[in-house]
Amino acid sequence: MRRRDFIKAIVLTSVWPLAARAQPRAKPTVGLLVPGRRSMWSEWVGAFEQRLRELGWIEGRGVAIDYRWAEDKEERFDEIAADFVRLNVDLIVTAGTPAVLAAKRATSLIPIVFAAAADPVGAGLVASLARPGGNITGLSLQMPDLAGKRLELLREVVPALRALAIMGNVGNRGTVLEIAEVQAAAETLGLEVAKFEIRRAEDIGPAIETLKGRAEALYVVSDPLVVSDRGRINALALGVKMPTLYSVEENVRAGGLLSYGPDRTEMWRRAADLVDKILRGAKPGEIPVEQPTKFKLVINLNTANALGLNVPPTLLARADEVIE
Repeated sequence: MRRRDFIKAIVLTSVWPLAARAQPRAKPTVGLLVPGRRSMWSEWVGAFEQRLRELGWIEGRGVAIDYRWAEDKEERFDEIAADFVRLNVDLIVTAGTPAVLAAKRATSLIPIVFAAAADPVGAGLVASLARPGGNITGLSLQMPDLAGKRLELLREVVPALRALAIMGNVGNRGTVLEIAEVQAAAETLGLEVAKFEIRRAEDIGPAIETLKGRAEALYVVSDPLVVSDRGRINALALGVKMPTLYSVEENVRAGGLLSYGPDRTEMWRRAADLVDKILRGAKPGEIPVEQPTKFKLVINLNTANALGLNVPPTLLARADEVIE
């Protein structure tokens, strides 16, 4: 070997380990399984992204996000979750009991964070709120616990309320749990209850049509199916002069009468905090499931006027948002 080549080889040999050590680690990848449509969920997903940026996780630089929009098709949940496992993402983020269950079926190793889920313990997502165990943690909607509070608010607007209809997607385990809680709360208040089960968008119209003469208000249990069809649900309910009660404020902005529930935008921001902890080494099963701390009362005064309802000034004063 010529002297010049010998020296070059020594230099390259001594420099290469340093160069290799200087290479940045591959960016962690977050698989984001969004149950609904982009147009309906963009505000919540945007809040999640913004909070990640505030925590130093810049998309494309510090972290990669693989977005998958299920478009309200529950059959896609398992498909997307399995794809994330095949791609070996570092973490899965989703929301809603059916989507979380799909992720749980797909993997017991990849951390899973749910931005919102109704009754995570009752739905079998986690062992307990304090110690979730396994590879899952997130935020509980606490929706069943709030059913009675929502009904009390509704009676302030409809003081003569005697008969209540409850409608929800019974293909969603979280919805079934909430329907039972709403029924119990309604019966405690002395209300007659009629339940209307739906499983697909085509069931909504016939269910609301049968409400005529059978109820004086409609409690709609929110899930991806309901969120996707909220505009049509509200239009049909208004057509039969039926006040609607929700847990999700976006449904009231789309024409519903009243909602009371956790601030979902804030919950998606908190989900980003949990992602930050896990990406920095925390074990999801040791991170307690959080419960919401911010709740919002939203009233659509336009809908109240269309229904001929007088909303008490005291209730309007307590509202976080009044749509008029």
